[in-house]
Amino acid sequence: MTTAILAAEEGIQPGVHWTVVIAGLKFNMDTIIMTFVAAAIVTGAGLYMARRATKGRPSGLQIAFEALTSWVQGQVRDGMGLRTPKGVVALAVTSFAFILVANSLAILPIHHYLPPPTADVNLVYAMVLFVIVWVWVAGLRAKGPAKWFGHLAHGGVAMVPIEVITVFGSRPISLALRLWGNIFAGGIMVSIIGLIPWWLNWAPTALWKLFDLGIGVIQALIFTLLTIIYFSDSVGSDDHAEAH
Repeated sequence: MTTAILAAEEGIQPGVHWTVVIAGLKFNMDTIIMTFVAAAIVTGAGLYMARRATKGRPSGLQIAFEALTSWVQGQVRDGMGLRTPKGVVALAVTSFAFILVANSLAILPIHHYLPPPTADVNLVYAMVLFVIVWVWVAGLRAKGPAKWFGHLAHGGVAMVPIEVITVFGSRPISLALRLWGNIFAGGIMVSIIGLIPWWLNWAPTALWKLFDLGIGVIQALIFTLLTIIYFSDSVGSDDHAEAH
C-alpha cells in the first residue's frame, strides 16, 4: 500500500496510456508506436537474415531462427501429425519472435512514456482473438462442424457446459492475461524501484531488467507452446487436415 501511495505521488500511473481520439474512437498511441517498433525489428531481422542465409557459414541470427523453426515444427508434428493446418508453423514462429521483441522493449529507459506493447491488455486480447479464431477455423475445416463440435461432448453430456466455457471463455482469457499480467507487473516493479534515490536504484533496476528479460523469453515460449497445443486439440492428427 505504501509503495502504491508513493508511486501515485511521484506521478507514476501504471496502465494509463497516451491516447488520441479519432472519429470517436480512442487509440492508445504508446501501444501503437511500440507495436510498430517491435514489428519493424522482427521484419527487419527476418529480411536481413533471409538475404544473408547460407548453408556454409550461417550467422548467429540464422542459427537462432532455424533452431526456433525446428522446435516449432517438432511440436506441431507431435501434436498434429505430419499434415498440419496451413500457416501454423509460421504463426507460431512469428508470434514467438514478435512477443520476445515486444517484451524486450521493457529494458529501454523510456517505459514510463512508451511501455512495451504487451503491457497493454488491449493488444494482447487482439493477438489472442486472432489465434483463437484461427484455431476454431482450422478445427472446423479439418474435422467438419459435426465432428468438431461433437468433441465438446467427449466427456459426456454433463461435461458440455464446462467444455464450452473452457474452449470459448477461460482458454483465450487465460492465454491473454498470462502474458499481459507478467509484462505489466514488470513495468510496475521498475516504476517502484525508480522511487529509490538515483544513486542507489541503478543496481536493483539493472538486476530487475535482466530478470524481466528472462520472464519475457519464458512468456514468449509459453504463448507459442499454448498456441500449438490449442491447434493440436482443435485439429488433432486427422489425415485429412490440410497440408502445411
